[in-house]
Amino acid sequence: MAQLDTRQKLAILADAAKYDASCASSGTAKRNSRDGKGIGSTEGMGICHAYAPDGRCISLLKILLTNSCIFDCHYCINRKSSNVRRARFTAQEVVALTLSFYRRNYIEGLFLSSGIIGSSNYTMEQIVEVARSLREDHDFRGYIHLKTIPDADPELVHLAGVYADRVSINVELPTAGGLKRLAPEKSGPQIEGAMQGVAHAIEDGRDARKRYKFAPKFAPAGQSTQMIVGADAATDRDIVGKAATLYDRFSLRRVYYSAFSPIPEASAVLPLQRPPLMREHRLYQSDWLMRFYDYRPDEVRAAADDATGMLPLDIDPKLAWALKFRDRFPVDVNRAPREMLLRVPGLGVKAVNAILTARRWRRLALADVARLTVSIAKLRPFIIADDWRPVVLSDRAELRPVVAPKKADQMELFA
Repeated sequence: MAQLDTRQKLAILADAAKYDASCASSGTAKRNSRDGKGIGSTEGMGICHAYAPDGRCISLLKILLTNSCIFDCHYCINRKSSNVRRARFTAQEVVALTLSFYRRNYIEGLFLSSGIIGSSNYTMEQIVEVARSLREDHDFRGYIHLKTIPDADPELVHLAGVYADRVSINVELPTAGGLKRLAPEKSGPQIEGAMQGVAHAIEDGRDARKRYKFAPKFAPAGQSTQMIVGADAATDRDIVGKAATLYDRFSLRRVYYSAFSPIPEASAVLPLQRPPLMREHRLYQSDWLMRFYDYRPDEVRAAADDATGMLPLDIDPKLAWALKFRDRFPVDVNRAPREMLLRVPGLGVKAVNAILTARRWRRLALADVARLTVSIAKLRPFIIADDWRPVVLSDRAELRPVVAPKKADQMELFA
């Protein structure tokens, strides 16, 4: 490997990290250095790409320790057989970069992943050493997210959770067949076994803190994972089912979806074109329905096309479900339970909560509901209000043209 300076390494390894989407920084413990001790904070305003639920933007130094790898996963640009420029940081270089960037107010935390070099244990030791040095040698109190290696020693994975705010292990692909075909050196049971170990450690840490005030925290922001979309033949129905299983078994904070992107000198087993980015967006929407709208996984899967198993691209999954189960509508906004109000297309969680609060004191008219949504047109066929009943709309044989968003036409710049 040619000798590279820090700037050249950073250019290579920051670019190589862009394929990992699971770098949000929400849900961690609040820490700061206002008492004059330590360095860093998880509470301040950032300038970059990770957003907390309350809208704060938290900037992260997002890099790989190295893009060299002993594995040969077909979909990965950093695979062993890939002809890309390689680079590697030492643990001390990553620590120095993190502290230097923080002092310049560029970042507030670190997202660190890596290719596998030498062995899984050796690589995991280097990743853990970065976090250990930041926390113990420099009293760094900012956010740290470590990507762990499933076949590394469980003790090393546990140490990652001791030092990091969040840990993540990528399941890579939604089906066992896809993983075996495109990443034959990785094991689905091994990946899920590592995730189970992290889940148990997080739960044990929570129980310990209930009993002992100063019990050490273990990955207070939980664990997450990522699936690649479109690299294999998995349908959206398969992906939603896999995500639901992961949430249920491992109490994940997030499942991230990353649309497959064709890579240079790609393997012949990979598709020639990337899937539509809208497919990734629809999967995130379906994920949102399970996490915040109380949809059961089978309900979300039912929104997919019966023949192809794919979610429609032109309408969102919530609207697709409502059109498929028109017998559940219209619902009376003055009487319907929260569960059914959450299933009305166009009504968000905040709007539903506002309706439930307001109707305790008065009956709601259509104009009242309109104030809570961007467009009342999508809601009209699905609700009954004090002064509204969708008689004509409910009798339409085909409702989709009425409620589906109009397709935008690309305008000519020099027309």
